Amino acid sequence: MSLLPVALTCGEPAGISPEITAKAWEHLRDGHPFFWIGDKDHLPAGTKVALITHPSEAAALFTGALPVLHTPFAETHKAGELKPSHAKDVIRSIEVAVSFAQNGEALAVCTNPINKKALKDGAEFAYPGHTEFLAALGQTKDVVMMLAGPELKVVPATIHIPLAEVPKTLTSETLENCIRVTYKALQSEFGIPNPRIAIAGLNPHAGEGGAMGFEDASVIAPVITSLVSEGFDLIGPMPADTMFHKRARQGYDAAICMYHDQALIPIKTLDFDRGVNVTLGLPFVRTSPDHGTALDIAGKGIANPTSLIEALKLAVEMGTKRMSAGRI
Repeated sequence: MSLLPVALTCGEPAGISPEITAKAWEHLRDGHPFFWIGDKDHLPAGTKVALITHPSEAAALFTGALPVLHTPFAETHKAGELKPSHAKDVIRSIEVAVSFAQNGEALAVCTNPINKKALKDGAEFAYPGHTEFLAALGQTKDVVMMLAGPELKVVPATIHIPLAEVPKTLTSETLENCIRVTYKALQSEFGIPNPRIAIAGLNPHAGEGGAMGFEDASVIAPVITSLVSEGFDLIGPMPADTMFHKRARQGYDAAICMYHDQALIPIKTLDFDRGVNVTLGLPFVRTSPDHGTALDIAGKGIANPTSLIEALKLAVEMGTKRMSAGRI
């Protein structure tokens, strides 16, 4: 049986996805295979391409050329120029990749960045982003977003909502589910038998006994106490301004934060280029580079492929652990 490859989606063709895909293949061509689902004509001129009709063909061709499952787009593309007419084809790339992963024909899914507005304008895309769309494709609601880097793993308990909505959205149920999904994934897909998880407070100084907000004591702390009684190794709620320095990070394997920027600022500050977006709780592995489409530099040959390279490598690592556990 040939090596199961990673399915890489095309992402927004007007952005840097075609360029970083070609660069990632050059960097990883002697490693675990992946294949690209998209229009071959979107790739930079001179990219070595091998057309395939099925993922099983990718491994044998990978060292010599980038395997491409050619899916022609309805309209030509121009770097830096969004075209809503591309939306349906971009969405199709994601659906095809997920189908291969769910059928055991791909080891994992790695997604290139998309432009949500272009998808909404061109195809009435009904999801805030990749995470929610992938949850729908996987027919599950219990998913969380993790940002993983060499020095830190963080999970925001609430994601793409206004800051003013966070206290209303952050319930005991949503926090408990987030912790459970994260704990299970750290065990099964990161190989950590007994995960240690730090839980950030919502308010300054984790509420300081109610002087700076009540949610830390009334919502967050009871969830931690309950799960610790079940055997979870949790600490918190911790003041967010003191839990991300080097010494503090030695005390946990992942941190759960209460809102988007509380989680993403520390990891992007520590290592902006090597952060990887991971969706936990799906019936398949999904990773993605932790950056956007970068329309302003598309087509200029200067895009940094490091985050995509790290995303592909992590997809292989997580997919291999999942396969070893008999879950693929």
